[in-house]
Amino acid sequence: MTDDENRVAGLLLAAGGGRRLGGRPKALLPHRGGLLVEHAAEVLRAGGCAGVHVVLGARAEEVRARAALPGCVLVDNPEWEQGMGTSLRAGLDALAGTGARAALVLLVDQPGIGPEAVARVRRAYRSPRSLVSAAYDGVRGHPVLFGAAHWAGIAATATGDRGARAYLKEHADAVELVECGDVAEAYDIDTEADLAHLE
Repeated sequence: MTDDENRVAGLLLAAGGGRRLGGRPKALLPHRGGLLVEHAAEVLRAGGCAGVHVVLGARAEEVRARAALPGCVLVDNPEWEQGMGTSLRAGLDALAGTGARAALVLLVDQPGIGPEAVARVRRAYRSPRSLVSAAYDGVRGHPVLFGAAHWAGIAATATGDRGARAYLKEHADAVELVECGDVAEAYDIDTEADLAHLE
């Protein structure tokens, strides 16, 4: 692994309040004998990310108290209720100055995405100008990798629940798609019915 690859940091967005789940924060949902936030952080680590930053919001103090997140940098997003865009901005701000050349972004509520998909996207990193996205049957999904050269532009356009969508659309020609449909499922845990996906 080259020095540059070593500098792809994992960025886990885990601040949501689970509004459609009766106000249960997704980070605290049980999964595989632990918490969903623990599982997702381990996926980033197992996928080869150099360090993992976890953005917390809803019931952040409870997540800090209950979740075992060794070696992770925990980032508080006091504006989490305004949407995922604020969490993305908080995470990228926290990564600035760490030496990271890219951020590999995973959402806490997609447990069908494992280390194999993370590793594929990470391996597509070439330089701080890289823009890489997992694809499922050719359709862009998560995880996504943002080279550091794009962070300011992404932060400037990340609003509400749209995250980096506007930026990626604007730079669609530069986004490298990495097919992951054979190793991952990109469903979200959004509603009570989705809880059936948790183990």
